[in-house]
Amino acid sequence: MMQPMYQGQGRPGGTTECVSKVDVRIECKNLMNKDTTSKSDPCAVLYISRAGGKLQEAGRTENVKNCLDPQFAESITVDYYFEEVQNVKIVIYDVDNKTPELNDDDFLGGIECTLGQLVSNNPYIKPLLLKDGKKAKSSSIIVRTEEIKAGGGEILNVTLRATKLENKDFMGKSDPFLEILRGTMDGSWQVVHRTEVVKNDLNPHWRPFSVPLQTLCGGDKKQSIRMDVYDWDSDGSHDLIGGFTTNVEEMLNKDKEPTWPCINEKKKSKKKNYTDSGIVIASSCKLTKDYSFLDYIFGGMQINFTVGIDFTGSNGNPREPSSLHYINPNQPNEYMQAIRAVGYVCQDYDSDKLFPALGFGAKLAPNYDQVYHEFAINFNPQNPYCSGIEGVVQAYMNCITQVQLYGPTNASPIINHVARFAAAAQQEEPTKGAHVYYVLLLLTDGVLSDMSDTLYSIVKASALPMSLIIVGVGNADFTNMNTLDGDNGVLKAPNGQPVSRDIVQFVPFSQFKQKNPSELARQVLAEVPKQVTQYFKLRGLIPNVMKPNPPPATQDS
Repeated sequence: MMQPMYQGQGRPGGTTECVSKVDVRIECKNLMNKDTTSKSDPCAVLYISRAGGKLQEAGRTENVKNCLDPQFAESITVDYYFEEVQNVKIVIYDVDNKTPELNDDDFLGGIECTLGQLVSNNPYIKPLLLKDGKKAKSSSIIVRTEEIKAGGGEILNVTLRATKLENKDFMGKSDPFLEILRGTMDGSWQVVHRTEVVKNDLNPHWRPFSVPLQTLCGGDKKQSIRMDVYDWDSDGSHDLIGGFTTNVEEMLNKDKEPTWPCINEKKKSKKKNYTDSGIVIASSCKLTKDYSFLDYIFGGMQINFTVGIDFTGSNGNPREPSSLHYINPNQPNEYMQAIRAVGYVCQDYDSDKLFPALGFGAKLAPNYDQVYHEFAINFNPQNPYCSGIEGVVQAYMNCITQVQLYGPTNASPIINHVARFAAAAQQEEPTKGAHVYYVLLLLTDGVLSDMSDTLYSIVKASALPMSLIIVGVGNADFTNMNTLDGDNGVLKAPNGQPVSRDIVQFVPFSQFKQKNPSELARQVLAEVPKQVTQYFKLRGLIPNVMKPNPPPATQDS
């Protein structure tokens, strides 16, 4: 099985923290000159925060002497977390001394943004601002980001078989399996892959498998690796049939199928006429690129974010403080907190910052004679888009005063609504490539009334460029909702059809009441990068190649 492309780190709640290393490179144009007898000696300093925490220095570049258009050679490496808003501040100083403190150096300008903005707008070009927010004359900054990948992000895809293996069993034939081992710093061998056992067969064909090149040989194709073939025994006392050493360069021989004699050294030392204990053959061996989530982002892939809001009567009268839809000017309700927490992360990956916001389970003005399960909360069905995440929140606050909460709690219409757009995007992939992915945030206060239809909708959506995040608002019993989350097994429709891939993440908001709302975003968005790459890989789509933006014209300072 292919290894995940992100480093998995445990976290309370059982989710996987998806982290990549990003290299940040900085250059500036037309810096202000703060020196009287020469030019400024600029240095760039990058500060970054995690999950709403304090900004901390992540690194700084070298000082470039006498230069107003520096291209800093030293990059700054930071950890990237898709599921968090990571605030970034880059400041440029004219450094005239050797002390590490910067408070006695001249401030030449700076910018504030997020790491999400940097990676989704590559290069990121902005005017430098002074401390009062005004432009630092004609000074500008250009920030480029690149993902750092161990071993170049390459995957070795291998199919192995063997012939004429030695029989180690008295009552049948050997049950062979193969181990691949890499050398360690202390001179020993460490198992990095183990095939399945092929029962009762001296000429086994093992299933194809994939191993990251970094895992297999540290990215060095000439580094020795070892393969050992064993006869499996149920009591764990597996008998060594034989082994050999090779390297990836040898395995990639394009002229013929690489073959290796399987040698049992103990048997060889005892028998003069010993040749081998069988032959191992690489039926297929090739390197492929393991494209990451950031590869698709760097290729211009957009994330289209949609919000679906539950306006059913079980939320309570919005005019009463006990209602889940009550608008308290001093404390945003759970719907507002969830929209902001998840939306602030996703908005960095959408260029136009226009987000559809839909409601369900309410009767609408002026007649209030029909329940709608898919309506624009800005009451403009031709243009349900809200400007920015705060635009979504404002539309929600306005909507709650003009609808009659009703029911039932039917979620499938909104899932189908987004799925229609995702299906249209899928039809465009032959010409546009991996250009867009849809994320639907569905907020509900109770168990769905149309669970069967919702299951069908999710199974259909699982084959599309789409993920579904469901947040349970309030204190209802959401036990049945956990069936929608595929973490405990493969989700299936009532007719038995399974999902193409796991696209649903469900969490009750109550788990995060005593925490920073950013924890909610971390919980529900952590799986999205994996879902994105899994979809495009299943479709055989590699990242698009973006045409570089021309640098800003140089002006005299």
